[in-house]
Amino acid sequence: AVNRMIDSSMNGVEFWIVNTDIQAIRMSPAFPEHRLPIGQELTRGLGAGGNPDIGMNAAKESKEAIEDAVRGADMVFVTAGMGGGTGTGGGPIIAGIAKSMGILTVGIVTTPFSLEGRRRAVQAQEGIAALRENVDTLIVIPN
Repeated sequence: AVNRMIDSSMNGVEFWIVNTDIQAIRMSPAFPEHRLPIGQELTRGLGAGGNPDIGMNAAKESKEAIEDAVRGADMVFVTAGMGGGTGTGGGPIIAGIAKSMGILTVGIVTTPFSLEGRRRAVQAQEGIAALRENVDTLIVIPN
């Protein structure tokens, strides 16, 4: 969905792709200057491996780069699929950074499909709870 929005060239909107997985970032249609790999020291660009703690620490490691990316924004939307590593752990940190800068911050996330298992469902609920504390508004889309 985000890729389709990027492709639509919406006026006045900057789309940033933030990820621990450098290959996923490279596949994004976002402008190269709007691709933000986080946690490079921690993950070496290989992703968070489904571990929210790695996602969280990757976002913390890249706090200054995230601040630079959102600086000057009127509103930030943090979108993520919950249950894995980067979105679940990093999303709340990214949202918290934006909110602490006085930016209206909205979270839009999806929950995992039931076939993805209990572990991902539990991680998703924990990530959603953490995100709720760091956004002005949260929209959760169930799968």
